[in-house]
Amino acid sequence: MLIHILGMVSAVMALMSSRTSQGAIAWIISLFIFPYVALPAYWFFGRPRFYGYVMARGERDNVLRRVLARYQESTRPFLAPPANSDIQAVEQLAMMPLTRGNNATLLIDGEATFTSLFEGIDRAEHYLLLQFFIVRDDALGRRLHAHLLKAARRGVRVYFLYDEIGSRKLGEGYLKELTAEDIAVSPFRSSRGFKHRFQLNFRNHRKIAVIDGKQGWLGGFNVGVEYLGQNPKHGPWRDTHLMLEGPSVLGLQEAFWEDWHWATGEVASLNWQAESHADTDQHVVIVPSGPADRQDTASLLIQQLIHSATHRLWVTSPYFVPDQGVQDALRLAAMRGIDVRVMIPERPDHLLVFLSAFSFLPDMLKAGVKIYRYLPGFLHQKIMLIDNDAATVGTVNLDNRSFRLNFEITAFIPSTTFAEEVHHMLEKDFAQCRRVTVDEIQKRPLWKKVVSRAAYLMSPIQ
Repeated sequence: MLIHILGMVSAVMALMSSRTSQGAIAWIISLFIFPYVALPAYWFFGRPRFYGYVMARGERDNVLRRVLARYQESTRPFLAPPANSDIQAVEQLAMMPLTRGNNATLLIDGEATFTSLFEGIDRAEHYLLLQFFIVRDDALGRRLHAHLLKAARRGVRVYFLYDEIGSRKLGEGYLKELTAEDIAVSPFRSSRGFKHRFQLNFRNHRKIAVIDGKQGWLGGFNVGVEYLGQNPKHGPWRDTHLMLEGPSVLGLQEAFWEDWHWATGEVASLNWQAESHADTDQHVVIVPSGPADRQDTASLLIQQLIHSATHRLWVTSPYFVPDQGVQDALRLAAMRGIDVRVMIPERPDHLLVFLSAFSFLPDMLKAGVKIYRYLPGFLHQKIMLIDNDAATVGTVNLDNRSFRLNFEITAFIPSTTFAEEVHHMLEKDFAQCRRVTVDEIQKRPLWKKVVSRAAYLMSPIQ
């Protein structure tokens, strides 16, 4: 009887606090029908917000406030007035400014990305910030390990942050070898302390590297040999990363700095003096997002970019189960005559996410959205191309976890030259895809349709 009463109380809590109606319904049904299973699941995985981090951002001590004020003052000469209200909306969502004087370099696939990153680590003079969702103790992980040790031995301060769930298989030996060289190492624990013990369903999915506050990296890559295409299960790995130089790097640095402060309680002493890139003048906004935000930043960002498109919108995502707002925005864009293309993997990585897509793809296809499946290997890049004017590179997948449960980071670059580079890159990718048809989905056996629908109903709580 007590379990059923607690299930009913928890169902009311889910009704009042869930961030989507679909999520509320999924929890309420589960709590009423299967209270013995759903009740512990709800208390460990059903929390709608990430608490504590908001307080860390909003109730800073004097040291944190002074650092932020100095950083904001140093970027003032590099602030770029938004060219239109669409860019202004992105700034408002990001709570970070559009800066000029940046250089953005596309890094296509693993060798280019890790060559660039390791060369950057070897250039570091004062400090290095490194954050990944997944770090493995394999051949690539050991290469990273060696570069970090070499940096620390020449006097560079190294801060290494990893997600405790994503990197749960990372052995103590790997970490102890780093700390033995005075490298500052910490997991990002969403469940830190007794008060926040139930925050187990949140993840820090960001991938950030910053060298001396002058160069930064972000994008889709984690650290493991599969990201170099060396895992037969996934085959060739298609991914994209980004290297930034200029004032926008301090936006990446701020995101890491706040994560480090949550994880350790420490205030890292960093360089907050913005510097313009000498040769290029690209505009960039860094958009951090996560479950500590007062609104669904990632979902609203995607919707804003979709609505801003006038003739082209190309999107790539390995996990494509967008919320209703994003689905509606994509359909409406196609109905307006926009060339809306969505590239997703041919082979599944997470089965439930893969199956979920079949329940809503027919409606999108009928509205004119073009769905493509990437054939050569696993597609993991998270890219958006908006017209000929702007593009994004980041860590956000088009699913509920990225929209509401993960800490993510995105670079929005309203630059025609950068958009042209992304356009050429994606044209090559689309040439290696097959286009999905309504018939192939509707001709699937009934049992597959039922399974897909059930998987879709579970997507808000995955």
